[in-house]
Amino acid sequence: MKKFLSFAAMLMLLLVLAACNNDEKTVTTSTSAGSGDYPEVTFKLAHITPTDHMWHKASEKFKEELESITGGKMSVEIYPASQLGSEADMVQQVEAGSVDMAMITAAYLTSRTPEMAAWFAPYLFDSLEEANKVAQSDLGQQVLKKVEGTGLKGLTYLFAGQRTMVTKDVKINSTDDLNGLKLRVTPSPALQSFYRNAGAAPESLSLTEVYSALQTGVIDGMDMDLDATITNKYAEIAKYVAVTNHMVWPSTILTNEKKFNALSQDAQDAVTQAWKVASEFAVTTRAGQEEEFRKELESQGMEVYDLDASVFEKQIEAFDSEYGGQSDLIKQFIEANR
Repeated sequence: MKKFLSFAAMLMLLLVLAACNNDEKTVTTSTSAGSGDYPEVTFKLAHITPTDHMWHKASEKFKEELESITGGKMSVEIYPASQLGSEADMVQQVEAGSVDMAMITAAYLTSRTPEMAAWFAPYLFDSLEEANKVAQSDLGQQVLKKVEGTGLKGLTYLFAGQRTMVTKDVKINSTDDLNGLKLRVTPSPALQSFYRNAGAAPESLSLTEVYSALQTGVIDGMDMDLDATITNKYAEIAKYVAVTNHMVWPSTILTNEKKFNALSQDAQDAVTQAWKVASEFAVTTRAGQEEEFRKELESQGMEVYDLDASVFEKQIEAFDSEYGGQSDLIKQFIEANR
């Protein structure tokens, strides 16, 4: 009888262990790629940069990651280089739901979401990594949330290189050299305020118009990152790049709030996770390319030189005072990171 009871107990134990193993296999299978509640869908994603710019590469990384997570059920069609129009056009298309996602510069959004100006406080961040960390913070997310209210939802930030000053003929060594200089600046009140305070005459042109405007003398230079200076071939016309790194340059990933909320939780999580991977990829990759880009522009005949923040001390103080007084959130953002 004792032997029989021992055998029965052992048999029960084996059955329980087998059941546990089966449960573990079920859990593993249910969380594997493509096994979640994912719809068969292809998102339309639009942005303004050429296909060799970091933002387009990040778009491709997002597409690759999303397809990997969902087993190909969710995919992406990318429309680069303003194929679907200007940033204003793309924002309207996202609001209407005809475009699923758009990469819109925070600079453009300052005209409709004033709190975005917080990102353009001059010399607020020493590196892209630092800025990206703040983007994920509570204050960074509070700023991003301000885009909502017209059918838009902000998913995340995506960074390109920091801003520099590219000029055709005039070498900038001080604010005196900026006096009256016609510079293409993204149509953003915050950026234009910085340049006006420095004595320049900011001009609002779309990215597609800049090359011809520089070539014909409509503008004398531009506020630009090194990435776009290379990809848009400005070295064919301009002589100088003052590496000021005076502002970081985030874009925001916008989607249609109603359409996003209609997705299953698994699908929403997949989109969010894929953008997180793409964002980290962009920052890590771009941060390591600074010296490479400088050498590339020098090899194309440009003089690339550093210009210290001390040149713009008055402009830094003026910006903090003006924009910190406009919004408690901007003031908190600047004070937390200055």
